[in-house]
Amino acid sequence: MTATSAFPGWDAHPEVWLLVATVIAFGFYAARVIQPHAVAAGGAPITKAQRWWFVAGVASLWIASDWPLHDLAEERLYGMHMLQHMLLTVVVPPVMLLATPEWLGRFILGNGRVNRWFHRLARPLPAAIGYNIMAAASHWSGIVNLSVENGPFHYLMHVLIFGTALLLWVPVCGPFRELHMSPPGKMAYVFLMSVVPTIPAAFLTASDSVLYKAYDHGPRLWGISVLDDQQYAGVVMKVIEGAYLWAIIIAMMLHWLGAADRNRGSKFRGKLVVSAPPSAGSSSEVPGPSDPAGAAGR
Repeated sequence: MTATSAFPGWDAHPEVWLLVATVIAFGFYAARVIQPHAVAAGGAPITKAQRWWFVAGVASLWIASDWPLHDLAEERLYGMHMLQHMLLTVVVPPVMLLATPEWLGRFILGNGRVNRWFHRLARPLPAAIGYNIMAAASHWSGIVNLSVENGPFHYLMHVLIFGTALLLWVPVCGPFRELHMSPPGKMAYVFLMSVVPTIPAAFLTASDSVLYKAYDHGPRLWGISVLDDQQYAGVVMKVIEGAYLWAIIIAMMLHWLGAADRNRGSKFRGKLVVSAPPSAGSSSEVPGPSDPAGAAGR
């Protein structure tokens, strides 16, 4: 079997198209219908940057969920499966949060029970615990094999992984300032995100046996063996995802230092006035009304 024939043929995924179309339609509805009322009530209009973040988020979601990446991840390579999960956990969630104005986020959550539970679960500690539980479960061989063989369970896992990842990123770049951490706290938080994946990545790269039977089948794409595929998945988690998260940390650090410099410079804004030295017989030698000597002589 050649590498070309091993590549999965095009397969329609109408459920993915419906999801992407729904997200796009809601974006237009938010911009055209909800935004005027929000701006009239004092909210900030959608910025150009938020529009571009929205485009990037929709594109990333589509790439992660549709052919060919979805089919490669489900039918051929576990490394592609990990690349897909990387997009769904550390790319799409923060990008979509950056695209969301505060008034839209509050509109989506409302003022009831959903909003209260969201604010409890989106705090750093519960969000990190929930995400890491799902991350550990998603690497368990029984769950991986079942998700490959069972379509509905596969999509359920994607929803749970994406949902916990969304909560994980809220303290870093969510639309609700009351849930944000301090800049150093955000950097430490993202650093921990880059450390945790190294644990399962070590198992994948060091293992000399097949961990996921669902991927131990032919045809082998591009001549990649099952063990090489597992090692590639470890590289995705440890190297590619780690480098991506460190790029975010560096960007946050530069932004924080730049903001600190701007704040220091703002303290010295204004016009510096240098007075000329007083000359003999000038009015500066005459006591003013507030001078006690002048007051006594009157």
